[in-house]
Amino acid sequence: MKRIAIFQSDLRVGGIQKSLVNILNEIDYTKCAVDVYLFDRECFFDLPEHENLSIRFLPPMPRWNRLVYFDLLLPFARDVTGGKEYDVAVDFNSYRNECSIGAIKANAKKRVMWVHNDVEIKLAHEPKYRVLWHFFQGKIRHFDAFAAVSPGIIDGFRRKAKIGDKPVVSIPNHIDTGEIFRKAALPVDFTVDGGRLNLCSMGRICHQKGYDLLMPELAKVRDAGRNFHFYLIGDGPDRPALEAQIASLGLTDHVTLLGNQANPFPYMDQMDGFVLTSRYEGQGMVIWEAKALGLPLYISKNLEPYNPGVAGCGDIAAALLAAEKPTQKSYDDLSGYNAAISASIRALLELS
Repeated sequence: MKRIAIFQSDLRVGGIQKSLVNILNEIDYTKCAVDVYLFDRECFFDLPEHENLSIRFLPPMPRWNRLVYFDLLLPFARDVTGGKEYDVAVDFNSYRNECSIGAIKANAKKRVMWVHNDVEIKLAHEPKYRVLWHFFQGKIRHFDAFAAVSPGIIDGFRRKAKIGDKPVVSIPNHIDTGEIFRKAALPVDFTVDGGRLNLCSMGRICHQKGYDLLMPELAKVRDAGRNFHFYLIGDGPDRPALEAQIASLGLTDHVTLLGNQANPFPYMDQMDGFVLTSRYEGQGMVIWEAKALGLPLYISKNLEPYNPGVAGCGDIAAALLAAEKPTQKSYDDLSGYNAAISASIRALLELS
C-alpha cells in the first residue's frame, strides 16, 4: 500500500482545483492511501469518498510570507503531517508557500511539484508573478521531479527554474467525461436561440484568458452580418473592464456573461462551438471538456503547443464566419487520452 500526501491551497472554483478532483476520482484506493492537505475549508467540487482518502484542513500562512525568501521561511516551518511517513509528497499548487513547505517538510521518500502554467511567458506578462517568483523560486530545488500539464511548458520551465537534469514529465489534466456527460443531462433554466450560431467559452475573466482579445474578433463577425451569440461562463477581476469593452463595441446583444456556474455542462451542451483566445495556458482543460461534449473548437493558434492534437485558428473571426452549426454532436469519452494520463500518473507517483 503506497502512501501519498498531496498539498493544495484550496478547492474553490478553478482549473487547478478541478484537475486535482479529477485525479482523486481516478486513483485506485485499493493500492494506495492518499492524504490531501488543504489550507481553505471552502469546497466548490464534489469529492470522492473512500476510507483510504483523507481530507485534512490546515490554517494558511499569513499573506506576508509570500514576500519573504523561501529559504528564510523553510527553517522555521514544521512538518504539518504530524510525522506520518509517505512514499511521495506532492505540491500540487506550485504557487503557494504552504503547499511547498508541506511537501518538503513531510517525511517522504520522493517530492513532486505540479507545474500548471507556462512559467516563462507568465513571467514576461505578469509583474505580480515576477515578484512572487523572485521570492519563492528557491523552493524548486527541493523537489525530485516535476509534472507539467503540457509538453509546451516544459522547456520554458527548465530555463527559468534551472533544475538541471531532474525529470519533468508531461501529464495533461485528466478529464472526467463520465461526470461531464452525467451533469450535461441535468435540467437547467437556460436555452439558446436555435436560429443563431451559439458559441461559448469558460474561464476566469483575467488578463491571461484574453477575452479582451476575443471581443474585437466578435465585433468583426457581427459587422460581417453573422447571426451569433457568445456566452461566457466564469467570473474574475477583469469583468468590469470586459463589460465596458462589450458596451463600447456594441456587442451587448451578442455577448452574455453567465458568471460562475456550479454545473456549466448543460450550458455548454447547447452550444455550436467553443472559443478560447488565451494569451497563454498551462494546458486549457476547458478545451478538452468542450471536446468531450463534441463541440467544434475555435482556439487561437498560440494554444496548440499546450494541447497536442488540437488545431488552432490563425484568424478567429474568419473561422467563426466560416463555422457551420453542427447537425449532430457526438460525445467523446477521451478514453485514449485519459488512459495515457493515468499511466503517467501511476509511474510518477510510483503506483504501478
